[in-house]
Amino acid sequence: MNSSDLVMYEEEFQQIDQELQKLYQQTNAKVVFLVDKNGQLIASAGETHDIDTTSLASLTAGNIAATGGIARLLGEKEFSILFHEGEIDNIHMSLIGQRVILVVIFDKRSSLGLVRLRVKKVTDTLSTLFNSITVKAEQEKQDGKLDDSPFAEISDEDIDNLFR
Repeated sequence: MNSSDLVMYEEEFQQIDQELQKLYQQTNAKVVFLVDKNGQLIASAGETHDIDTTSLASLTAGNIAATGGIARLLGEKEFSILFHEGEIDNIHMSLIGQRVILVVIFDKRSSLGLVRLRVKKVTDTLSTLFNSITVKAEQEKQDGKLDDSPFAEISDEDIDNLFR
């Protein structure tokens, strides 16, 4: 399995969703969401109705990638935690297990210290969940249950012909 591929199973997704809901409540955040490193939204909790979560997920992944480039220039492997402070809202981003990005958006109803404490606690749980997802997907691939994408044989020419 390609390291960028993420197979999500219902049971694990429910556990991830529960952890995000709990983090949302414990931090008194506005929004908590989980994004893969390609910028795809995995799950969210909180006040997402006024936020373009697709754009925010993509920009978050881009931010992590850019910061990774800065880290390498400075001789670091990565910066696993990023924090941006605004006049109204703040954003805390954490890279979890080199796979996903946990994002917490919060305002003056919460504090950076509380967010960092709660994120640190949930990081271990989420990391364990994603490790179990990886093991499960690898096992299913070995057993032949997880076939390659049904779109693998479609070429660019086929797509062009479809839209002519």
